[in-house]
Amino acid sequence: MDALSIVTVDKLFRDNVDALDLNWLAGQDGGRRSLTSESLHKTNLAPIGHLNLVHPNRVQVLGSPEMDYLRKLSPDALEEALHHLFSTELAAVVVADNEEPPGVLTETAAKTGTPLFVSSHSSPSVVAHLSHYLMQNLAETTIVHGVFMEVNGVGVLIQGEAAVGKSELALELVTRGHRLIADDAVELRHVAPDTLEGTCPVMLRDFLEVRGLGILNMRSLFGETAVKQKKNLKIIVQLVKPSDKSEELNRLDMDASRTSILDVEVSTVRIPVAAGRNLAVLLEVAVRNHILKSRGIDPAAELIERQQAFMNEES
Repeated sequence: MDALSIVTVDKLFRDNVDALDLNWLAGQDGGRRSLTSESLHKTNLAPIGHLNLVHPNRVQVLGSPEMDYLRKLSPDALEEALHHLFSTELAAVVVADNEEPPGVLTETAAKTGTPLFVSSHSSPSVVAHLSHYLMQNLAETTIVHGVFMEVNGVGVLIQGEAAVGKSELALELVTRGHRLIADDAVELRHVAPDTLEGTCPVMLRDFLEVRGLGILNMRSLFGETAVKQKKNLKIIVQLVKPSDKSEELNRLDMDASRTSILDVEVSTVRIPVAAGRNLAVLLEVAVRNHILKSRGIDPAAELIERQQAFMNEES
């Protein structure tokens, strides 16, 4: 289930009024204008940026350099520039660097119902802050089934069929010092081109359901260090029942497959479940192996290279 995220200008102002020392100067009627997650992926209309009359932004930031440029324009040229700027899909204008907006800018904002904010912060600071805010709030989201854990500092999504042992494995991992993030419903957000951030819905936070034990509050049972609010997803571990022989496992390379979520490719490991197998140890080793590969160390490649060298010597 993918969701379209929306942030209204009213919400943007309320959430950042203190952090950026914002003052709403004109265009109060435009508070319902909104920015959506689609705007993050439009190449011709960036969510936020400095003045660009060729490719305007949804949230236009005017700092000292931009204001100096506007002041140098003739009245006719200034009017034409503002007309072109406000004729686009403009959501709001922020005048930074404690600059005083010219009267024509305030009048145009009021006439078009475009929110006009002023901030005492520098324009690069405003752009950086709002860019991060919009990226966090407008990221594409999806809900996936599984248990999300932090194992050895790595975000791990444990998946598998019902009753395969996902929750029992998560419980054992917590007792071994790892941390629970989400059980059953994992909310993944596309916060960067190659990054998925996993969190738990507020209603389910801290809880883990284990068959035979019921609902457990992991924070109350094991303390604050047993849970974590969010983590970037790096690896998916799929628990496979022993009866599932439809697919051959790659014995040399456990991490050969990948799963696409929100157009992000995530390394995937399939671990067969069988009596007597210590799944917690196997999962920890899979994570350690993933860390090694991320550092350029590939045991399977090393074995193949060593075997090839041996064969060359023999020949």
